[in-house]
Amino acid sequence: MKIICSLLTVYILISCSGTSHPAGSLVPEEPDIFPDYKGVTVPCNIAPLSFGLIDSISAAYAVFETVSGKKIEVKANDGQFAVSMRKWKALMADAVNNSLKITVLVLKDSEWIKYQPFSIFVSADPIDKYLVYRLIEPGYEIWNKMGIYQRCLENFDEDAIITNKEMGYNCLNCHSFCNRQPDRMLFHVRDKHACTLVIKGDTVEKLNTKTPQTVSPLVYPSWHPSGKYVAFSVNNTKQMFHTTDANRIEVFDFVSDVVIYDVDNHEIITSPLLSSATSFETFPTFSPDGKTLFFCTADSVSMPYEYTKVHYNLCAVSFDPVTRTFGSEVDTLYNVSADSVGNVRGRSVSFPRVSPDGNYLMFTLAEYGNFSIWHKDADLYMLNLRTREIYPLNELNSCETESYHSWSSNGRWVVFSSRRIDGLYTRPYIAYIGSDGKCAKPFLLPQKDADFYHRFAKSFNIPELVTGKVRPSAYKLSRTAINEEGFQVGFADYK
Repeated sequence: MKIICSLLTVYILISCSGTSHPAGSLVPEEPDIFPDYKGVTVPCNIAPLSFGLIDSISAAYAVFETVSGKKIEVKANDGQFAVSMRKWKALMADAVNNSLKITVLVLKDSEWIKYQPFSIFVSADPIDKYLVYRLIEPGYEIWNKMGIYQRCLENFDEDAIITNKEMGYNCLNCHSFCNRQPDRMLFHVRDKHACTLVIKGDTVEKLNTKTPQTVSPLVYPSWHPSGKYVAFSVNNTKQMFHTTDANRIEVFDFVSDVVIYDVDNHEIITSPLLSSATSFETFPTFSPDGKTLFFCTADSVSMPYEYTKVHYNLCAVSFDPVTRTFGSEVDTLYNVSADSVGNVRGRSVSFPRVSPDGNYLMFTLAEYGNFSIWHKDADLYMLNLRTREIYPLNELNSCETESYHSWSSNGRWVVFSSRRIDGLYTRPYIAYIGSDGKCAKPFLLPQKDADFYHRFAKSFNIPELVTGKVRPSAYKLSRTAINEEGFQVGFADYK
């Protein structure tokens, strides 16, 4: 059987490597395509990269060729090139750790021309199999139809984990995973049936997380690697809408603190270092060894009148998971008032995320504030935790918003949100990260139809890479939220 399968793969490649396409006259430029996959690095297990020509054409071909000389030829369908799943996987297997060359031929003015070939590098480092995201209207003032979805990155399959249709068209947000594992997940339900749902294997637990000691229910999460704790912010958040400002929506906190939730004891703990009355603390994230808690903090000002004066530092404090105690000192890794990063001084940090090996921390910098997903100037930066060097990720940034991001389990890939296509919708981009902390050119999440992003009228919110598929059904999740009383979370005194 193995011999038959091998011969079939060879036949597929060879049978498509003929010269049925016209020869064409070579021109000096590369083709204009969308999505722009020219010169990108992709994981060996990624779904086919369908793309289309930006200019209208009457006929075209694309020839895909590996270094070993194996080819497939694809004829354009309405200006688009789509390789079948079977042929694409055979190409990827033959191109691992090497480049895949793509040559496009186009019929223009009754004459065939051949563009300069472009290459795609195929990395042997696989990406996690699933990407989980929320699909939501781009303005956030309308959110009656939303859901949390999981997409298999090895093909084009997409399933809803939960939509708000199942529970009264309320708000669903802040999904998060422990160690990128699908059997340890949580997300919040707001408005009707308000709660936090925690998935632990096959069980679903409902939490009521507002306490008299906290300013709000639990908000932005980060799992401890042990699965025994989750760090959260608690926020009194408001939003406003601009009519002329480039940043259409402004979201800001009147009050915010950072706390840690003890999963087994259903109890919240914190420290004066994380819950100061004179500071805004938010966006916590644990180190991979669980011994350090990173977070963002800013001096409190009069809100909303001075919202542009809010600038968040990047800080860290030690945490002992055995005794549930914190260190006595806060380490400031990016100081707004002192540091100059990438020739930009005094900006504001949000969304810190640590690489699985603990060597790098990626974060977003914007001119002010903490809700950078609507800040046009927001860019991604990297902190080398060994040398404390901070540098901009120019390969990933654009003239539009780059914001939320997450690492793959092997630390070789990141996915991040960007509005670079039209300045309105966030779409997920994936990029290779070397062990030296340097990035390759990012690529847009592949879709079966190359025109998908020109038609799809929702934003991809909070992209998270996950190793497998979330199993509890939407019915089970919604029934837990609607019918069960849930656990009331308690609050422990400072230690």
